Amino acid sequence: MITVEQHTFNPFQENTFLIYDETKEALVVDPGCYTDLEKLNFKKQIENKGLNLKGIISTHSHLDHVFGNKYIMKTFNVGLSIHKEDLQTLQLLNYTAGKYGIPNVEESPNPTSFIAEGDQIAVGNSFLDVVFVPGHAPGHIAFISHADKFVINGDCLFQGSIGRTDLPGGNHEQLLNSIKTKLFTLPNDFTVYCGHGASTTVGYEKLNNPFF
Repeated sequence: MITVEQHTFNPFQENTFLIYDETKEALVVDPGCYTDLEKLNFKKQIENKGLNLKGIISTHSHLDHVFGNKYIMKTFNVGLSIHKEDLQTLQLLNYTAGKYGIPNVEESPNPTSFIAEGDQIAVGNSFLDVVFVPGHAPGHIAFISHADKFVINGDCLFQGSIGRTDLPGGNHEQLLNSIKTKLFTLPNDFTVYCGHGASTTVGYEKLNNPFF
């Protein structure tokens, strides 16, 4: 069984997820830790739980989701996996940070591997299925645990809202289609872990989200 821990970081209040199962093997999803204190506290939480961190997986590479990439990769000697269509977004980190006026951003290393729809990612004895959900970002993916009934969906679907599509590579109709065909086809009781704000469920959003 996968445990999902939500940690909220940086000026954008981004949700980073630490996931692990009974084997203590762990992954970080979207490390947004930005300040030195955020990074240190996150490191201590990983170590205090006795976790064996195996890598970073990214739903997408907007700046608020990758602030901690370099720190986590260097501190734990792990790799980074993203969708190949999000490489350009990752490589524009410093440029984008300048546009937002965010100082002292550590440039992310390049990914060590690419992941795509249809891949399975091991978390100890457990697995996540990868689905491609573009629209908010060109290489946006989500991670689904069918066994534990959840999806970590980054900035696609939020409680009562959806991701913005006015950033480079965004496409409103594409995002709506991604949600309808890849997320709303999941059972209603699946928990949706979001890149910002509170978690929700597939069923709740199908009934109540004003965009649908």
